[in-house]
Amino acid sequence: MSGHLMTTYNRQPVTFVRGEGARLWDESGREYLDALCGVAVTGLGHAQPDITKAICEQAGTLLHTSNIYGIAWQEKLADKLAAISGMEKAFFCNSGAEANEAAIKLARLHGRRRGIASPMIIVMENSFHGRTMATLTATGNKKVQAGFEPLVEGFLRVPYGDIAAIEKLAAKRDDIVAVLVEPVQGEGGVIPAPVGYLKQLRELCNQHDWLMMVDEVQTGIGRTGKWFGYQHDGIIPDVVSLAKGLGNGVPIGASLAAGKAANLFAPGHHGSTFGGNPLVCRVAHTVLEVIERDDLLARASYLGDRIAKGLRDRLADCPAVCEVRGRGLMIGIVLDRPCGDLVRLALDAGLLINVTADSVVRLLPPMILSDEQADQIVAEVARLVKEFVTA
Repeated sequence: MSGHLMTTYNRQPVTFVRGEGARLWDESGREYLDALCGVAVTGLGHAQPDITKAICEQAGTLLHTSNIYGIAWQEKLADKLAAISGMEKAFFCNSGAEANEAAIKLARLHGRRRGIASPMIIVMENSFHGRTMATLTATGNKKVQAGFEPLVEGFLRVPYGDIAAIEKLAAKRDDIVAVLVEPVQGEGGVIPAPVGYLKQLRELCNQHDWLMMVDEVQTGIGRTGKWFGYQHDGIIPDVVSLAKGLGNGVPIGASLAAGKAANLFAPGHHGSTFGGNPLVCRVAHTVLEVIERDDLLARASYLGDRIAKGLRDRLADCPAVCEVRGRGLMIGIVLDRPCGDLVRLALDAGLLINVTADSVVRLLPPMILSDEQADQIVAEVARLVKEFVTA
């Protein structure tokens, strides 16, 4: 491994050189089953033919001009995202953190229009929104914030799922302009929002003229069994942040806006050199077409239920397993102890998984898994967990 790379990642001792569907191969030719998808990115699997074709054709046509000119694929993608999301406008960038930065700027503009000099955004404990300075501050994890103080002002933190805590803030402050929330806290331990929570947030935002901003970076683009996590609750947010699965490995992020947030940005308010170039927008548009054509929303829901049920059945007699939770193909197995070593044990067994929040095994497999591959994940994870807790 090169000595010239910054040590920002605690890398596993493997380098992959090829992928196909839900499978990967390393430099020695060993095969692995991918139950992580590059952390919720490659939802259509590796080397997907339609994506490959789109990349090759667009790379041979036009890669980049600038956002000072029209970009046809950007317009097509914005139209498609609006149709499936219920949102009205889109801003394209390169990552989830950038999409959340755009959301934060929209919230501050909204506050300024209301005459609030120091607008405040409500964020959640245990959340994750990115590693730029503003999104790092919004994130509810002191471990990732440590060493980067002073943090950015303008955020109020409450427990996730606690409507009463937000109502208390609303009663005593008049400088709140928005709420930023994940439908399922991914990095925080695969914690779905309590039933009715997002609807209650929508009502509070309507009541107080706040923007409801939903971070769908990990949950969006089919991972939960619907296009977006908020659609399980039948609501429309004011702002939605996207990335990860939108590009299936090609770097693209998006901030969608509706209602009073839709027209807050004016020329000069925000921008991106690479955001929304012809290549990434054509690929993202193709991702959405493939999900629709192949009915992968229903497939994600079915696979998620199959894997979660299989894990619950196989681990029912394991007292160290506290819970199997999640939504769709976001699945967390909660243990009663730290379990980071399971990542390497699974790798040695030819399976890619992740551990988050110290004690939660996180599975984020692709929507194109076969039933046999789904069952293989269940069997292997159950075996590894049982062996780990009895070792």
